[in-house]
Amino acid sequence: MADDDYVYDEVTGEWRPASEMAAEAAAASAVQDAAGNVLADGDSVVLVKDLKVKGAGQTLKQGTVIKSIRLTDNPEEVDCRHDSIKGLVLRTEFVRKR
Repeated sequence: MADDDYVYDEVTGEWRPASEMAAEAAAASAVQDAAGNVLADGDSVVLVKDLKVKGAGQTLKQGTVIKSIRLTDNPEEVDCRHDSIKGLVLRTEFVRKR
């Protein structure tokens, strides 16, 4: 075993395998919906709350299906389209994977 295979985890105070630490970091940075499901490009989502859309003058109702989302650089937001609203960005806390 080489010394560089282990990394000190300051949270737990233990030396842990670097591959294990990298896997946990990747899982933490994955985009998750309100229920904790991992989202990917092209997924369909359902709104879990009524949302007033600023600038469009309308409300998207709970249960509305949004098809073909795109992930953004921010893991808390997804880019999507609705029939009447283009360029819509939703927070992941208000959507659930379909």
